[in-house]
Amino acid sequence: MLADRLLRHVLSFSLEGTELPRSVGVLDPFNGENADQVRRIVTLFHHRYFSDDRPRILMLGINPGRLGAGSTGLPFTDTKRCESDLLIPVTGLRTHEPSSDFFYRMVRAAGGAERFYGQVYVHAICPLGFVKQGGAGQDINLNYYDDPALEKAVTPFVEHWLRTLVACGMRTDVAFCIGTGKNAAYFSKLNARLQLFDRIVALEHPRFVMQYKAKHLDLYVDKYLSALSDAGYR
Repeated sequence: MLADRLLRHVLSFSLEGTELPRSVGVLDPFNGENADQVRRIVTLFHHRYFSDDRPRILMLGINPGRLGAGSTGLPFTDTKRCESDLLIPVTGLRTHEPSSDFFYRMVRAAGGAERFYGQVYVHAICPLGFVKQGGAGQDINLNYYDDPALEKAVTPFVEHWLRTLVACGMRTDVAFCIGTGKNAAYFSKLNARLQLFDRIVALEHPRFVMQYKAKHLDLYVDKYLSALSDAGYR
């Protein structure tokens, strides 16, 4: 089953052998303080929505952030949406991520979690996240492309991950890139070399929509739905 093939890889991410810049830390929810809960959530999620062998349309974000995938192990899914939309309970941890708010508005408009994940697999171009120390001494999110040295260091890891995803059972005629700027540019350049997907469609990142276009949420939800429809989503 697709679930089993994906879980073998999703539960075993490793940057072993990758030399990161000294100022950069790894955000790895599968080996953090809530690791047991994250592994339970991710396992339940995959068994619930991917216990078949239907190829999925791939939708890729940037890398995990602390309040979304960094808390649940599921991209664009904070603990609130994990419980309300996926019906997976979370114990002792509560996060609210604006990106998750937008994303699950879109999922509901697309027919709900069962229909959506029956046709789409959502993850990230870089499946592990990164942090750096902020001015107040607290860790802040860092995207893989924010530091040229970090981007260069993780590219072999990303290439292996994308090949793995496709081999697990993803459609290759089209893939969605969540993020129309640097994420899309990096993904397009990588795909030109690896030749994994015939076409890449870039969509505005939920964080951008919630921060700068909140008055027009419905327009961006419709844009996602239109792109999915064009890709054969039914």
